[in-house]
Amino acid sequence: MTIKHVISVSSGKDSDSTLLIALDRFGKNNVVPIFCDTGNEHEEVYQHLNYLELALDIKIVRLKANFDNEIANKRMFIARDKRLKRDYKKVPKTDRNGNPVYCKNEDGSVRLSPVYDENFEDKTVILKYVPEQKIGYDSGRKRRWSNKSKRRALEVLIPTGNPYLDLCLWKGRFPSRKAQFCTEELKRNPVVEFQLELVEQGYTVVSWQGVRRDESERRKSALKFERIGPGMYVYRPIVEWTAAMTFDFIYAHGLLPNSLYKQGMGRVGCMPCINARKDELHQISRRFPEHIERISEWESLVSSASKHQVATFIPAPEIKNITNKQEGAKAHGIWSVIDWAKTTRGGKQYDLLANLEDAHVCSSAYGLCE
Repeated sequence: MTIKHVISVSSGKDSDSTLLIALDRFGKNNVVPIFCDTGNEHEEVYQHLNYLELALDIKIVRLKANFDNEIANKRMFIARDKRLKRDYKKVPKTDRNGNPVYCKNEDGSVRLSPVYDENFEDKTVILKYVPEQKIGYDSGRKRRWSNKSKRRALEVLIPTGNPYLDLCLWKGRFPSRKAQFCTEELKRNPVVEFQLELVEQGYTVVSWQGVRRDESERRKSALKFERIGPGMYVYRPIVEWTAAMTFDFIYAHGLLPNSLYKQGMGRVGCMPCINARKDELHQISRRFPEHIERISEWESLVSSASKHQVATFIPAPEIKNITNKQEGAKAHGIWSVIDWAKTTRGGKQYDLLANLEDAHVCSSAYGLCE
């Protein structure tokens, strides 16, 4: 039985430590490092991966999700979608005495004046006097796409080659904390597909994951080793470690962690991540404003591909709903979130001291600047 040890590498401290443990135990010939490129990464992530390849004399396999077929199917769906009229349930309009009210047609003939009646009970029509003629909706299919919205969406629904942007164009929205489909579509699915191909080739796959129990409440009960399917296992070697232990382990091997940890980032991955802390968003806007500008451009594209014409990367807090779509997109966009990230006291005033800090000075949540 040939075993392939597949290590998920993100260029973060946890995955770096996991990779080093695997290499120490089984050697580079039995280890397969993989990296899932989301398309929403900082340039330093790719540089750090290149650094690991040179320092450890290994090859990291790059995986990238593709949504060309999904976008093509959505284009076809939108193009074929028809604007169907709603069905009305109408009854003749009557006066106070219950007599039907007639109206004239263009040719001079008369017809009963229809009116919507809310008093439908067990399909029995009860006629009543209605002072004002109001036609309402009772059933029928809601309209999906207007001709204008179709043209707007089809102009931008073209694969870009960027997995994150293509995923959002297909979905017509950005992921959120309650609908975090980015992790599943951009990371988990490509990894599972890669591992299943190895199993089909006759290998037993051990998937190494850099997961720590103290990261979050959800990972508090993470197992160190488990079987997930025929010929597939999961191993989490640092599940009992702390963040400080991972940095010490990396330094002990003569390597350096990702430089983003010294630039105010608490985590390494998407830039920015939808789960980024308030202080991280502030640091990103000061150090890497080009990434915020990129997200702003993505918001415009995804909004055009959305039926509701509004799509925001991170909903801006403390902003009431706005009925006007254009005003809503502007008020809830990424720049509004960045403005909020610069505030203190619950968003009541700007943090003047934070804005005075040098954007190039070392800043680390893990004490790496000391």
